[in-house]
Order: sequence, then structure tokens, then C-alpha cells
Amino acid sequence: MADLDPPTPAPRAAGRLPGERTDYLAGTLADSAPADPMELFDVWLADAFARREGSGDLSEPAAVVLSTVEVTAAGPRPRSRTLLLKGHDARGFVVYTNLRSAKGRQALTTPAASLLFPWYALQRQVRVDGAVERVEDAQADEYFASRPRESQVAAWASQQSEAVADRETLDAVYAEAQARFAGREVPRPPHWGGLRVVPDRVEFWQGRAHRLHDRIVYDLVEGSPGTWQRTRLAP
Repeated sequence: MADLDPPTPAPRAAGRLPGERTDYLAGTLADSAPADPMELFDVWLADAFARREGSGDLSEPAAVVLSTVEVTAAGPRPRSRTLLLKGHDARGFVVYTNLRSAKGRQALTTPAASLLFPWYALQRQVRVDGAVERVEDAQADEYFASRPRESQVAAWASQQSEAVADRETLDAVYAEAQARFAGREVPRPPHWGGLRVVPDRVEFWQGRAHRLHDRIVYDLVEGSPGTWQRTRLAP
């Protein structure tokens, strides 16, 4: 049998990065944007859900990257992860989690955070910076009661961010929690609750051609609740 030439190795993905670019042509962000960032956020969030329903290429409109600060011996370190937004109003943006998890501890110990909504299919993103406060127990109870039962049980079973021996161990703890609450309602664990990011800065980013993107930032005017200063930023 004749020798065969070895297959040509596929190019490494990293080699594609320098030339990887897309010209953003999906929309614009006008200087006449609303005076209140929450009004514009409502419009953009509705656009994100409409995109999922219409095109299906924005699978998680409520996905948000939460960045917190961990204080270590070497100094403060940013930490980020993706969650789902579960509410927003004039008071701020709400997510839920195990408050003993890394993000829960970090957010309550150093109560400042940033949220990033990555709506790539719309060539948009929104960044929210602000203080963190714990959501009231009654509101957390109401949301927890609306969750699927399996997720309620998981909130008891998972010691989030702690080391676990293997998947089998995790599944066994979940099965034990299922048995413990069999035939009755699953209450909200005392260590599970909500975090509210109270914004003092909200930035809207709309991709534009030639990297001349639209950026409009809203800064809360100190001493004047509900009043925002709107500024266009260079891209």
C-alpha cells in the first residue's frame, strides 16, 4: 500500500483573530435619546425579546454579565459571570443567587458591581454601574415561589461555588433534597435571595460602520434623585 500524506492540520482558530471583524450596520443611536436611561433600556430590552421571537438568533434576551469585586491579599480582583435579569424598575436591576456563593459574598462585602447586557445579534450592548443592595425578603419569596420545583430543590442542594467531589455526589445531594421536600412546598432557603444593582451610570452602545460606534452614557446627578446627565462619548 502506498504511503499516504499526513492530513494537513486545520489552522488554529487563534490565527484567525487578527483579521476577524464585522462592520456593524444594524442601527443607530441618535442624540435625541430619552432623558431617562430606563426608558431607553425598556425599548432595547423589548427589541431583544422581539429579535428572539422573530429571528431566533438572540437566545437569551435577559442574559447579563455580572461583575463583582473580590478583595484578595494581592489586592482587589474583578470577577464576572452570566446570570439572568429577573426584574428592573426605577430602583435598579435585580438578579437572584445563592448569597453564600462567590458572587453573593463579593457583592455584599464590596457592594459595587457592573452589569453588561451583550445583545450581539442587535449589535448593541448596555453597561450598568452602581451600588449593590439585597432585595427585600418578601420580593425574594415571591420570585422563588414562581420558579420550577426542580430549580427550588436545586437551590437547597447546591452549595454554590464550593468544591464538590464529583457529579455523582452532586446528584446524590439533589436526590436527598427531593426526598426531604416530597409532598410539600419547597421554601426559599435563607441563604438564597436577590441582589439589586442601583445604577449611577448607564451606557448604551450601538455598533456602527468603520468602528465609529454610537455611545451615549447617562450619569446620575449627585443630590438630584432621578435626574441624569446624558453625554455622547467618542467610540
